Amino acid sequence: MSNIPVVALVGRPNVGKSALFNRLIGDDTAIVSEEAGTTRDRHFASCTWQGRTFWLVDTGGLIEDSDLPMDVAIRRQVREAIAEADLLLLTVDAKNGLHPSDGRIVDLLRNSRKPWLLVANKVDDPTRTDFYEFYNLGAGDPVPVSAVNGKNSGDLLDMIVNALPEAPAEPGPEVLRVAVVGRPNVGKSSFINRLLGEERLVVSDVAGTTRDSIDTPFVYHNRDFIFVDTAGLRRQSKIDDGIEFYSSLRTRRAIERADICILMIDAVEGLHNQDLKIATLAWESGRGMIIVVNKWDLKEKDDKTSAKFQKECVEKAPYLKFVPFLFTSAITGQRVTKVLDLLLEVEAERGKRITTSEVNDALQELLARRQPPQAAGREVKFNYATQVETSPPAIAVFGNHPELVQEHYVRYLHNGFREKWGFFGNPLRILMRRKGGRNDDE
Repeated sequence: MSNIPVVALVGRPNVGKSALFNRLIGDDTAIVSEEAGTTRDRHFASCTWQGRTFWLVDTGGLIEDSDLPMDVAIRRQVREAIAEADLLLLTVDAKNGLHPSDGRIVDLLRNSRKPWLLVANKVDDPTRTDFYEFYNLGAGDPVPVSAVNGKNSGDLLDMIVNALPEAPAEPGPEVLRVAVVGRPNVGKSSFINRLLGEERLVVSDVAGTTRDSIDTPFVYHNRDFIFVDTAGLRRQSKIDDGIEFYSSLRTRRAIERADICILMIDAVEGLHNQDLKIATLAWESGRGMIIVVNKWDLKEKDDKTSAKFQKECVEKAPYLKFVPFLFTSAITGQRVTKVLDLLLEVEAERGKRITTSEVNDALQELLARRQPPQAAGREVKFNYATQVETSPPAIAVFGNHPELVQEHYVRYLHNGFREKWGFFGNPLRILMRRKGGRNDDE
């Protein structure tokens, strides 16, 4: 993050910052809605143009004269985004014209002493939209763009790249993407804020404050992380408006983009069916996983409580016995930073590669202990096994009749390989394949 320049979009509500954000990164990552105040947090995305990469930050609409708690929180977030940025894009609404708030935001930017570009959005047809009144802001030449139809977005990207500080000499290491997922209001944003030591994400008692997936870069032990704080996944029947629907979609996409998922559970409420759905979605998508049981300070407990909690979870979903549990409190900070070492452990397990000779030795041991059940009149034989993938790990077992191997025996092999090599915190896939090249995966 420190080597990659930061460009922040700022402006009053409903000027089209999120639509412009999506246009510039070439994706529909930010939620776009006619409802003012849809974007509440700083929203990071990586953007590359003409070989230059920068972080683009979408911010909430700035309302300077409101005392509403959410507006005050957004104001604080925007000021932090301004403080972190190398370049600011002051976005104004050319369709509705100059607004007194635009002038107040210009004063804020002047005080920041940061370079900025004045972007006049919603100039869908330059011959019909008058954007010249924005010269009155004394903030330089307005750059007319249309987030909706993309007009002049390439020119704006050219201007952004030209205004960026010099590129770093060498690229950083590959980034580990971590999605923090869970139901609404279990403390995901508080957890990340505690971990980062600053209030990067808006936290409030209102369930569902985080609606988008928000990317937050972080460095630990010279390892680059990106934490994605996601909107909580609710039961489908409770998703009653468009924004909630898109938030749940973003959570699913965040899982798909992540290497490891931290599933956050409320210690007092325990493991819900919705938690299990999220866990299964991540596990079946091949993601590494850590279960963080938050609000542990509020749970009545004795010395066996954590073991009992974990046992109850495993009874509901047996694969959770292969997943590390961490019992924390985002409010007190108890054990929060331990998740960083756990992430590095799960990542190491995820990339672990076992030699073919070791896998074959393990297979022979397992066969000596228990032969596969034989089908009537057809002998089931295994010839050899080898690890074919990492991240997540997968072991292929080659034989004459993969389609006849019963599921409970595949599970036996799976548990035997796990006993040998762990692959802790990661799904392990066992692929039954026909010797000779034709694949029959189970």
